[in-house]
Amino acid sequence: MAIPDALSQKRASSRLLQPTVKSHLAYTLLCALVMMVMFSVLRLALLVYNREMILDTPAATFFEAFANGLRFDLRLVVYLSVPLVLALFSARAMAARGIFRLWLTVTASIALFLGLMEMDFYREFHQRLNGLVFQYVKEDPKTVMSMLWYGFPVVRYLLAWALGTWILSLAFKGADRATRPRGPFSGGSIGTRQVAPWYARAMVFVVCLLICVVAARGTLRQGPPMRWGDVYTTDSNFANQLGLNGTLSLVAAAKSRMSEDRDNIWKATLPQPMAQQTVRDLLVMKDDKLVDGETAAVRRDYTPPVDKTLPIKNVVVILMESMAGHSVGALGAPGNITPYLDKLSKEGLLFDRFFSNGTHTHQGMFATMACFPNLPGFEYLMQTPEGSHKLSGLPQLLSARHYDDVYVYNGDFAWDNQSGFFSNQGMTNFIGRNDFVNPVFSDPTWGVSDQDMFDRGLVELKARDGKDKKPFYALLQTLSNHTPYALPTPLPVERVTDRGSLNEHLTAMRYSDWALGQFFEKARNEPYFKETLFVIVGDHGFGNERQITEMDLGRFNVPMLMIAPGIQEKFGTLDHTVGTQVDIVPTIMGRIGGEVRHQCWGRDLLNLPEGDTGFGVIKPSGSEQTTAIITADQILVLPKDKDMAPKMYQYELGATPRAEVIPDAPRTAEMKLKLEAFLQTATKSLIDNTAGVVDGVPD
Repeated sequence: MAIPDALSQKRASSRLLQPTVKSHLAYTLLCALVMMVMFSVLRLALLVYNREMILDTPAATFFEAFANGLRFDLRLVVYLSVPLVLALFSARAMAARGIFRLWLTVTASIALFLGLMEMDFYREFHQRLNGLVFQYVKEDPKTVMSMLWYGFPVVRYLLAWALGTWILSLAFKGADRATRPRGPFSGGSIGTRQVAPWYARAMVFVVCLLICVVAARGTLRQGPPMRWGDVYTTDSNFANQLGLNGTLSLVAAAKSRMSEDRDNIWKATLPQPMAQQTVRDLLVMKDDKLVDGETAAVRRDYTPPVDKTLPIKNVVVILMESMAGHSVGALGAPGNITPYLDKLSKEGLLFDRFFSNGTHTHQGMFATMACFPNLPGFEYLMQTPEGSHKLSGLPQLLSARHYDDVYVYNGDFAWDNQSGFFSNQGMTNFIGRNDFVNPVFSDPTWGVSDQDMFDRGLVELKARDGKDKKPFYALLQTLSNHTPYALPTPLPVERVTDRGSLNEHLTAMRYSDWALGQFFEKARNEPYFKETLFVIVGDHGFGNERQITEMDLGRFNVPMLMIAPGIQEKFGTLDHTVGTQVDIVPTIMGRIGGEVRHQCWGRDLLNLPEGDTGFGVIKPSGSEQTTAIITADQILVLPKDKDMAPKMYQYELGATPRAEVIPDAPRTAEMKLKLEAFLQTATKSLIDNTAGVVDGVPD
């Protein structure tokens, strides 16, 4: 037998021994540290990537956010470390370091992937990972993949993920070698050492279990474990969001979404008679006559005063993609992003305190056209069984009056089940991406450009003008102002270059505004123009550098402009009434005139009682129960955890939006009651299929 050389003897003298309880605990702690460092790095990357939102927030606020985040990170690390803790029961299990390395590398890699994905997710939605992820996964995979590929740096993220996973595997391997006992060569590849008896390991396990339970709860208080609201300790919503852990947020959303009990649906908090009467007091006005009161919550016959009607025959609703109020010049924004809408506002009636009911297009569609609110658990109403219910929206009400109709859209009507939903509600004519011939530009993800959509809209409106002497209504929906912001070349507008990460978004918004202006320049030369009510409204807004409240108003505040013959003479040029998209249908019907039966969850904004400044109920996407009610200058935010206290803000919009919390606000109880009553009654009406009417014509 050959005599080992000096190097072999040196290596053999330090062979790795079988782990002991002490070395296994050291290994577990070191691996946990690796994951804690990873989560902290991801949080720092999220901060740096979205640094435009820091504004004048002091550094101490972000140190506090990072400290809060450590507790959430620790909760997740405890969950991922459970197999290592359970291994204390068995000496054989403690020796299975290869299996542990694989488990930790895979799970940490998944968390790393989610953290990288969250960089742009937060920039786009100003939320940590939530139920939106699952909704997009459910949609057409080809469209979703195209949107991601063309709209985000996918390759860069995949390379970063691969590199990060490799570094994690090396770190976990290094933790293994650093914590194994070493001893002289004993003839085998791995030496042995006597392991503590089972009862000693059991005692250690109990101690570790207690530590893990406390760490997983994230708090020493009695009652529930640490919740998302526990990190809302600063005045900066950006900092508060940084304190969360995106992986845990996504897991919570998955549990809610997949729950057989549909936990995300609003549960009753009030006696139903009280809730129903509260809603009736909110929605039923002096010119309304309540009908079917035993079965329907707010079904009523409405006859608007003749002096508040307009000489109109047709209705055209233009739903503008991502038309955020904070970037509209007519609402006080600098930058000249919407010069054409600003010009149009001078010939119509502009609402400057108007809000979308949700933060995605599908919510804007059913709220605007079906006048039904965005409710917890039904954010994707058009795709749920309840979406097949007949609602009392514009299609049904005007179909009952024998209006012709058309829906012109850049994209595919299969997205969000638009064709199914609107066909069921009464629309019959759909012009989508496959119906355009030789478009100026076609986006490989979504469809044709906004100028193509508007040009086709002009053709369709002209074709219906005077046809069989029937009036018509139309829905024209834009899409170019959406990720990946694919626009024609050459671009007919100047690009935005001074807004950092918002440059592409605002350039697309400026282009959509230009296309809108071209549409009106051509439409005003047509005979139907002088007898048509045009309603221009944003489907939702988008976040910018200023997230002024916990419920980001930048994602809800949108322009709503009504252009029609005689509208300025009767109603002026600017209206400060608070409204949301569910108010659009009753406001339209109020201008057309004549008695109508409906069950809209809004009101005619141009026929409110004297002194009534309006209200709105809003809710972000994400299948969470966070909701809010807005009045002229206050917003009450009700957290998704019902046992957490609501928060009242005093807010201002316009060129310098701001908000501040009002401690112990006197109207808190009143507004909370109205909000809960509204949500409870609307949810019950939808589930019971009593939210609509048989037709829009009174008996």
